[in-house]
Amino acid sequence: MNAKYQLVGKVAVVTGGAGGIGTATTRTLAQHGAKVLITDINQEALDKAISQFASEGLNVFGYLTHTGKESETVDFFNLAEKEHGTIDILINNAYQGIHSPPHSTPLSEWERVLNTSLTGYFLYAREFGKRLIAAKRGGQLVNISSIAGSSAIGRGNFAYSAAKGGVNQLTRELAIEWARSGIRVNAIQPCSVNTPGWRSWIESEGEKGAALVASLKTGIPLGRVAEPEDIANAVHFLVSEASAMITGVILPVDGGNLALNAGGTIGRYSENG
Repeated sequence: MNAKYQLVGKVAVVTGGAGGIGTATTRTLAQHGAKVLITDINQEALDKAISQFASEGLNVFGYLTHTGKESETVDFFNLAEKEHGTIDILINNAYQGIHSPPHSTPLSEWERVLNTSLTGYFLYAREFGKRLIAAKRGGQLVNISSIAGSSAIGRGNFAYSAAKGGVNQLTRELAIEWARSGIRVNAIQPCSVNTPGWRSWIESEGEKGAALVASLKTGIPLGRVAEPEDIANAVHFLVSEASAMITGVILPVDGGNLALNAGGTIGRYSENG
């Protein structure tokens, strides 16, 4: 392994670390030498993830906390710094979603989604950045966004999509603001990801879910949805020294989904063309 990809001596935080993308990302960072602190609001899932990582011999610690609550965020960073030292890497991954028509969505649901999926990203980024700047140390921040932040996907996802659009611009602004402090900030835009949560939702939709998966694949030139490891590998690259000159980038990990025009054709126009 190229030394530029090694993370030995680094302390990383992964929010929503007990979920599908979170666990894959945590595993990849820990396998390359990082000490990883995961946060989540689900104690049962957190305990299960920590137990699994321990069985794999990985250096991972769990914290039950809500990323959208300012006091809990500050408390977490204070405790994490006391127990593990300065945090070098932050992966903003926790989110809340919704499938509701815009005209019948309560304000409380809109606020719930944006609180975790955008405000939480800001709160964690702020605490991460202020500590690195005070310590005069560089670091890496990766925000997990979505293709929904750049192109509307419908299906009642408008609050989620609005939050992810905000994440994209948050990423660009932080990258510019913190560049001279040596803090690189990038984001990843996955298409649909084959996580346990996504599979459970698809299965709950029955025939409609199966039809949706088939439809999704017609818009992905590579012909499949992403796996959690696809996202984790991209995160690893962006937090490693192999990407030392990359900041302010919104990287699609979507099999070509965003590159394809809605009226486009994958491959030849026809078999005889």
